[in-house]
Parts: sequence; structure tokens; C-alpha cells
Amino acid sequence: MTPRHIANTPEPPVLLRPRGSNHVGMRQFNERVVLQAIRLNGSLPKADLARLTGLTAQTIGLITTRLEDDNLVIKKSAVRGRIGQPSIPLALNPDGAFSMGIKIGRRSADWLLVDFTGQVRQRHRLDYAFPDIDTLLPTVAVHLQAMHDSLGPLKDRLVGVGLAAPFQMGGWHRMLGLSEAQSEAWNRIDLRAQVQAMTEAPVSFTKDTSAACVAELVAGRGRDLKNFLYLFVDTFVGGGLVINSHLHGGVHGNSGAVASLPMSLAHGTTSAPDQLISHASLWELEQRLSARQLDPHAAYDERALESPFELETRGWIDQAANALAHTVISGTAFLDIDAVVIDGSFSRALLTQLIAATQTCLKAYNWEGLWSANVIAGEVGPDARALGGALLPLHANFAPDRELFLKVGG
Repeated sequence: MTPRHIANTPEPPVLLRPRGSNHVGMRQFNERVVLQAIRLNGSLPKADLARLTGLTAQTIGLITTRLEDDNLVIKKSAVRGRIGQPSIPLALNPDGAFSMGIKIGRRSADWLLVDFTGQVRQRHRLDYAFPDIDTLLPTVAVHLQAMHDSLGPLKDRLVGVGLAAPFQMGGWHRMLGLSEAQSEAWNRIDLRAQVQAMTEAPVSFTKDTSAACVAELVAGRGRDLKNFLYLFVDTFVGGGLVINSHLHGGVHGNSGAVASLPMSLAHGTTSAPDQLISHASLWELEQRLSARQLDPHAAYDERALESPFELETRGWIDQAANALAHTVISGTAFLDIDAVVIDGSFSRALLTQLIAATQTCLKAYNWEGLWSANVIAGEVGPDARALGGALLPLHANFAPDRELFLKVGG
């Protein structure tokens, strides 16, 4: 893999580190540059860090000493065999910092504890028909406390909590069979404020599909693609947009809101066309399974492609793939992008078949005047929303490009 160069550019004054952070909080810009170079390229000796960042050897020496003293980087075994002194690579210390990611969805909630290298250390999951506020919020507090306590002497290295949820949890409530009162209860609540009251760690909030897109940008296809439309198939389908390696939030923080894309032309004013949400969401597969007295939760796991669920799943794939193909060509017409990345909260086998069917459907469209779209699978999978939430505090504190994460969540 070609090493990634990290430019050393001017930065505003250094932000003060929060009290009680044990020197783990907001880092100086050049420290962020060095940490990002190691994160992108793996363990590196100081000479390579100087070459990749454009910083002098003396500056690299001072920075890496500070990072070692703060336990953010560790020395690896010396590399011998070359002329001169053996080189000692520096790597991120997995215990250097931690963050938590919480995803609150319409069918499930997930909690992840993530270390400084982005690896998941601990997870909790709760499934439900629809989240009840009075039941879910106390459960959020219990799992937050349990994960924080599990850090033991490393508690002070928790830098934040990232919360991912739909902008309007009560949206499309009629499709889910909810009352107006249930819908309004969720639409009125300030989720970020509720979670912030449970912890002293700073809590950031972003739309769930934007968080999933962040995870794909940082830990998945975004390592190679600079511009892509991201589609995430969940209970309700959603999406995100990456332009020049930045998550593009849009004026209202809702860029990539593909769920609302109309599937046909409107005729008159009596009825609006169906939206993508009605054709490419796992909610539709749930309904198909329920109609045959089958467990609707099978839509989210390996059973979906097994008997007796497979017949309904294949019918859903045909419908969803056609709708996704329409979305792909529409997105390609508006955005000159490298690829369309599709992922979801289902099995990887189902994702593979859905993408193959979508690629087949794309052949039926007229591509005159357009570049052919490259449709590929996401790499993160069902963890994407919670992982994206967990990555927000880590990158807000340690990545040189704070702009990307300031855009998230509108």
C-alpha cells in the first residue's frame, strides 16, 4: 500500500485540553498530523513520519516524545538489517484513548466501546418492535455506565460519546403502525441532551445514516474512494454523500436522504408517487415474512436466505434492486462520483445478492450522456452506525481534519 502523505498546514490556536482528561483530549495540530499518519499507514519510524508529514526530524522527535509520555503511541520492536542504526517503528497505543458509540434505531439499539485504533472492545445490543422512551433511556444509561466501569484505571481515557439516530425517529410512523402520540413523543425529545445528562463525557449527535457513512469513509471504502454516494439498507433505507473525502451534510444536514426519493412521476395532485423507503427497506421484507406467519426478525440475519424465508426474501430482492438501480442512476446524473457504496444491517450473503441484482437492473437503463456507475459493497456492515458514532469523538480530538466531523449532523 502506498504510504499516505499528511500535509503540515497552518492551524488555528491550540484548544485547551479538558480538565481531568489526563492529557488525552484535544491535541495540537502537528500532533494530530503525526497521529493521523500512523493511523493511515500503520507503525512508522520517525524518519518516515518526517517524510510523510513534511515536519523536520527535530519536530518529529519532540512530538513523538510528548505522545509517548501521554501513552498515545508505543514503540514496536526495532527493525534491523539496513545500513545504519536500526529503526524503531511507532504505533498507536490501543489503550491510548476510548470512545463510545450508541445507535438508536427503529428496531434495535447498539452500544460499542472502541479503542484508539478503532477496534471494538465491547458491545451490547437490544432488539424491540419500536423503542419505548421510558424503557430505552434507562437502558442506555445502564449500558453507558457498565462500559465506562469496564475501563477500570483507564476511565479517564474516555474522550466522548457519539450518538447516532434518525433525525425524526417518529417519521413514517404509519408504516410502522404507530400512533400520532408515539411519533410525537420521539420527535419532541432532545436525544443528545438526554444522553448528555447520563455522562460527564461530551456527547455528539449525528443522523444514523450519516454516522454509517462516516464509518465507511474512515474505516471502509473511503480509504480508497474520494467521492461516493452511500446507501444503507435498514428498517428504513437511508444514505450519505462523500465529496473530496468529506462527509457532505448539506444546508440542513440531510444530504443523501435517499429514503424520500420518488420512484415515479407525479400525476395530478391527488396522490404522490411512492418513495424509495417503500421499496428498498427491510421493513418491506418484514411485512412479507409476517404475512406468512414467519419471524420478521429473520430479515436481519442469515435466516433470510434459508428455508422457509428464502422465497419472500428473493421477491424482496427483485423489488429492492430495481428501486436501488433507479436511485443509482439518479444519483449518477446529479453527482460525478467514483462509486455507489451499498451496505446494510443484514447478512453479507444477502448484501452480495442484492448488489448483484442491482447491477443487473442497471443494465435496463439508458446511460446515454452518463458515466457508468461502479456499484460496490460497503466494508463495515451492520456496526456502521454505532461505529460511526464512536469514531466522531476520536477524530474530533485526534484527527487533523476537524472540518469533516464539524459538518456531521448539520
